[in-house]
Amino acid sequence: MLNNIRHILFLFWVTLLCGVAQKAVAGDTLSYQEQRRYDYFFLEGLRQYHAEKFDAAFDLLNHALQINPKGAETYYLLAMFQSELEQDSLAMTYLQKAVNLRPHNVTYREQLARYYVNAKQFDKALQAYEDLYQTDKSRTDVLEILIQIYQQQKNYEKMLSCLERMELVDGNSEELTLSKVRVYELTNNKKAAYKALKLLADEHPYDLNYRVMLGNWLIQNEREKEAYKLFKSALEEEPDNGYALSSMYDYYRAVGNEREAKMLADRILGSRKMTTQAKAGIIRQLIQESEAQGGDSIKVLKLFDKALDVNPTDTDMYAMKVAYMTLKKMPEDSINLELGRWLQIAPDNAGARMQLVQNLWTKQKWDEVIKVCKPATEYNPDEMAFFYFLGMANFQKDQYEEALDAFRRGVSEIRPTSNRDIVSDFYAIMGDILHQKGNTKEAFAAYDSCLQWKPDHYSCLNNYAYYLSEENINLERAAEMSAKTVKAEPKNATYLDTYAWILYRDERFAEAKIYIDQAVANLDSTQHNNVIYDHAGDIHERLGEHEAALSYWQKAIEAGGEKAVIERKMHPKAIVKPKKKR
Repeated sequence: MLNNIRHILFLFWVTLLCGVAQKAVAGDTLSYQEQRRYDYFFLEGLRQYHAEKFDAAFDLLNHALQINPKGAETYYLLAMFQSELEQDSLAMTYLQKAVNLRPHNVTYREQLARYYVNAKQFDKALQAYEDLYQTDKSRTDVLEILIQIYQQQKNYEKMLSCLERMELVDGNSEELTLSKVRVYELTNNKKAAYKALKLLADEHPYDLNYRVMLGNWLIQNEREKEAYKLFKSALEEEPDNGYALSSMYDYYRAVGNEREAKMLADRILGSRKMTTQAKAGIIRQLIQESEAQGGDSIKVLKLFDKALDVNPTDTDMYAMKVAYMTLKKMPEDSINLELGRWLQIAPDNAGARMQLVQNLWTKQKWDEVIKVCKPATEYNPDEMAFFYFLGMANFQKDQYEEALDAFRRGVSEIRPTSNRDIVSDFYAIMGDILHQKGNTKEAFAAYDSCLQWKPDHYSCLNNYAYYLSEENINLERAAEMSAKTVKAEPKNATYLDTYAWILYRDERFAEAKIYIDQAVANLDSTQHNNVIYDHAGDIHERLGEHEAALSYWQKAIEAGGEKAVIERKMHPKAIVKPKKKR
């Protein structure tokens, strides 16, 4: 809202510079010198506002009012200030003064009318908008607002009056006619509703849609015979009119002629000339009937196949079929088969491809994920998720070079508006791969990039901190990053272990013991915990707790740790001290 107010004020500035010295209303008695002073304080107030010195601007505008209490433009601008401060009552008071001083100023009056609506003072709002309409009877936007307010008050007569006034400006139209019909329906005036629709159809005799529209209204109002005549006449003139055929189908269903309805449905679905919209309407109705009778999905799938047989490139029909199969929780392999067929005719459809990728991902079909994602990076390079899944699938297969290539290509597509979660994950995983490959410097650069996009990326913070401790560098930063992860997830054994190990590296052994004991206490059976037990042994040994250290080292061996390395540490004289800090 602040930017809108600034724009308003800027426009005022330009206008006033062209002639602000004009008197506000007849009868003003400002001398030439007073008018000059008023103009100065008013324009200086504007200048201070645009310099974002709001307190000064407010004081200057109030001083301008002291010079000229009839300065309507000042009242208006002060109203905008009060609005920004959410002082709506005071803002309305200022607006009312501005309107009283300049009753012919449309901007002031329209703004005041909006305030009346927001304050739910609808009687005043109605009067204000009716007055605005009288000043310019071509303003259908004002009539639209009046219709909304009258509808809220259930004043249907006034709603119709507004619609008729709009008709004088724009002429009769489908939208206006339907709006009037809705009002007639609210007042149960069926005769007037029919008359309005018939007039629209009569005025457009060559537009069959209006004739069919009238027929649909007749069906809804149990006048099926009259509707049938209209549909029949429309189809005689245009046998392949989808709207008329669909409406005739509705007619047969309304009168219970299931045989004719089925024949017509088959005709519509099997026609190359019918639009997808017409076919989709039929299928939706048949799905509703099927669900009401227990939901025979095999019959419904045959309907989709019938439509696709005559138009195998109908992507909208594929979308509808896949949506139905997904809703019915059909076998994933069947859904994936349809998604594959869909992509054959629309390879750039990101939505279909992403659904297929996600289905394959849950089944850990890494090779198929790679196969589906590779073309996506060409067809939809702006969809970074495809690079992510491509890289991760290769990562799962230990194909680190291919994974790095996918992530690096994905990074090249990063934009300021990119999803920060995806981008940060890109960099975090790149860091892990690069570190695994021994490219420590590049790995740390990738971690830094990750944290620029998402400072609270906890797995990145944890890994980055741990690898810094392993290098025995920047331990202060490592501890800071690791502490964030522990604070966020105080029962995460991995995060607790990392923090404990950093403290150990920093020779803060007593503190390290506190956190390594918590790490051990929070272990679960699914974690690869030999490293944590090994660290626990080292930390307790440094504190002279040899028996506890031996116990932890033994658990580390049992959990899969390197037996030869750990056994060498189990001799009291073979304690491995931390490297000296750098």
